[in-house]
Amino acid sequence: MSRIGKRPVPVPDKVKVTVQGNTVKVEGPKGKLEWAFNPVLKVNVDASKKEVRVDRSDDERRSRALHGLTRALIANMVKGVTEGYQRGLELYGTGYSVNVQGKKLVMACGTAKPIEKPIPAGLEVVVEVANTRGNDTPARFIVKGCDKQLVGEFAAEVRHLRPAEPYIGKGFRYLGEQIRRKAGKTFVSGATT
Repeated sequence: MSRIGKRPVPVPDKVKVTVQGNTVKVEGPKGKLEWAFNPVLKVNVDASKKEVRVDRSDDERRSRALHGLTRALIANMVKGVTEGYQRGLELYGTGYSVNVQGKKLVMACGTAKPIEKPIPAGLEVVVEVANTRGNDTPARFIVKGCDKQLVGEFAAEVRHLRPAEPYIGKGFRYLGEQIRRKAGKTFVSGATT
């Protein structure tokens, strides 16, 4: 039996969980989420105990693999609609900037034209520091939303536009991420004979 899969998911007071066929719908103060799980598993909502249980019908390898995964994804959905998820990013580099214009994230990060990336529905981008100040003080912004996968995927796509390079450290990095720095080339003056 899966140690993670057999644990029930507690449902807070303000959250409503419903199961229709093989689709789980979770509604809460931060939004609504729905997800289709594999029909090999059964998801049961116990309203009296305020919990969700995931059961499997057989001990096949695939069923065992999906058991803990399904429980973890439902727990992430419940947490997302109550607390929400966020991912912080920093942009290092002289003259670089980040701004939100309507439903687009506009980034000036060393290209000829600013890069515009549409913000997906259900996400919010909060810019804390819009412009960098030298190579030491970065521009900082936070991606927020109730869907953990969507928050992480959008943050990863933005970081992929200009990942931090190892010599000066210019580019995007996650909040608190340490970049392994390389020493630049050294030039020795004078010729050897």
